[in-house]
Amino acid sequence: QVSLVVNVASECGYTDSHYKALQQLQRDLGPYHFNVLAFPCNQFGQQEPDTNKEIESFARKTYGVSFPMFSKITVSGAGAIPAFKYLIDSTGEEPTWNFWKYLVDPNGKVVKAWDSTVSVDEIRPHVTELVRKIILKKKDEL
Repeated sequence: QVSLVVNVASECGYTDSHYKALQQLQRDLGPYHFNVLAFPCNQFGQQEPDTNKEIESFARKTYGVSFPMFSKITVSGAGAIPAFKYLIDSTGEEPTWNFWKYLVDPNGKVVKAWDSTVSVDEIRPHVTELVRKIILKKKDEL
C-alpha cells in the first residue's frame, strides 16, 4: 500500500481544506492500494487540544473521514515517535507546523515530504503515480 502520513490538527487554519482534500483522496484511491494515515498533534499552536476520542469524532462527523486516525503524538524534536523520526531522517524534513505530509511507497521508502502550505491537490499526481504502479504490477502478475 501507498501511504500519505499527515500530522493533523482540528483547530488549524489548514484544517478545513486539508481534511476535505485528504478524504477525497482516500475516497478516490483507497483503501486497497492507498491510505491516508492521520496523526493528531498538539505540538504547533496548541491546535489539537482535545482527547483522541473527541478528535476522531470531530474528523468523522465534520469531514466524513474514513481513513485511520491514530492517537495524539509528538512529531518533532526529542519526543517525536519513532515513525516520525524515520520520516524526518529519510527526508531531512522535520514538521514545523500542522499538516505536514509524507508519501511512503509500498516498501516503506519515504518518497517525498511537503509542508503545510502545499495543498493535497498538488500532491495528488505523486500519490496517483505510485498507486498506478501497484495496480499495473498486480495486473502483470495475473
